[in-house]
Amino acid sequence: MENAVNWLNSILWSTPVIYICLGVGLLFSILTRFLQVRHIKDMVMLMFKGKASSAGVSSFQALSLALSGRVGTGNIAGTATAIAMGGPGAVFWMWAIAFIGAGSAFVESTLGQIYKVKQDGVYRGGPAYYIEKGIGIKWFAVIFALAALLAMSILMPGIQSNSIASGMENAFGISTTVTGIILVVLLGLIIFGGVKRIALVAQYAVPFMAIGYMLVALIIIGMNITEVPSVFGLIFTSAFGADSMFGGIVGSAIAWGVKRGIYSNEAGQGTGPHAAAAAEVSHPAKQGLVQAFSVYVDTLLVCSATAFMILFTGSYNVVGTDGETPIVENLAGVEAGPGYTQAAVESAIPGFGAGFVAVSLFFFAFTTIMAYYYMAETNVAYLSRGRNSKVAMFLLKIVILVATFYGAVRTANLAWALGDVGLGLMVWLNLIAILILAKPALIALRDYEAQKKQGLDPVFNSVKLGIKNAEYWEEDYKEGKDKEVS
Repeated sequence: MENAVNWLNSILWSTPVIYICLGVGLLFSILTRFLQVRHIKDMVMLMFKGKASSAGVSSFQALSLALSGRVGTGNIAGTATAIAMGGPGAVFWMWAIAFIGAGSAFVESTLGQIYKVKQDGVYRGGPAYYIEKGIGIKWFAVIFALAALLAMSILMPGIQSNSIASGMENAFGISTTVTGIILVVLLGLIIFGGVKRIALVAQYAVPFMAIGYMLVALIIIGMNITEVPSVFGLIFTSAFGADSMFGGIVGSAIAWGVKRGIYSNEAGQGTGPHAAAAAEVSHPAKQGLVQAFSVYVDTLLVCSATAFMILFTGSYNVVGTDGETPIVENLAGVEAGPGYTQAAVESAIPGFGAGFVAVSLFFFAFTTIMAYYYMAETNVAYLSRGRNSKVAMFLLKIVILVATFYGAVRTANLAWALGDVGLGLMVWLNLIAILILAKPALIALRDYEAQKKQGLDPVFNSVKLGIKNAEYWEEDYKEGKDKEVS
């Protein structure tokens, strides 16, 4: 099975695909005139504006829900793996895909808002919805919904639960079976409470875990402050093949940096629009900007925290292009992944590393599984519109609970390989969709900017802008927002 999965990954993640991901992000950055720089102030301000309603969540809750999906084991294990396979230069390419990927995140999340619908009393949206309504090809939308459902409910939860279980076993000696059972119980209590409970948990858990993690990283950087110039120099020289030790693996640095960067920040993957569509806002571009900022939080802050802890303490190994021959071997017998971060923290704060990383992984990965469930639920809602979806929703809950438990007890290599398949399927389909559908998102951005110049709080009018099939903005929003609730 593992050989078949690896073969499929070699197709989904071939070298051309890596460069296509970079190219699409760069294209959208140019078309939006690098909004990720121009509108950085708006991104921050908009996070804290807007309130939840009976149908939707607040901008901050939607951001937290999206960050739940973005900030996961990829920030710890994925960053470490990128360094192991591509050297320190992979960190630069993770930064690069985050910066230009913010353009892709804006486009897809704005589209999620434009084409959202009110379904069963709550907002629903995402690639399946904007593919059907914006492009008008229902079979394409159905394929994405099925691919997302397969990825979110079966293929990808195992990566998160496997990392949690491994971390708990290494740090506290808790068996993977026991950890799997605990995860299933906790997850069940949350997902059976609906999207509002998921958003509420994310609203408090995500900021807490991210701030705590970055504080420890800052302590370690402070303890090694004299190494700052050399570490940054190593990252940049390795990224472009100028470092004699890592010059031969610059291709691996790009490939692994981009792949793990996309896995972590999810820009262009099609996951962010699900959460973006749930927000109660007066203009789609508002949530598009908020979601673009979430890419920065994920990669430029949290992933960088992991990379700096590892590089400042020298707690990493690097292999050659064959994936086996050591170039750097500072940690004998330590597998690429959370072990690098544990070793890094342990070297700086003895007795603290293993437990800290295990607890961080728990929060990071558990909230990601929550977000996966919400995205899977949205695609079930899309596929079952007009029919009784209660049975389908119940079955989905059972499937993701089983996948979470299975992931906790299976091998890490297979978990990551399956996750890469799920991610690859979604990336391929969503990138095609947003390339075709970029125009409505760009129109929305220009309209937002024009209203801001007039000193107005932007309000979206899809009919006036000539955007068709935006049924929520044509009908429901004209009748007035739902009564705001705290």
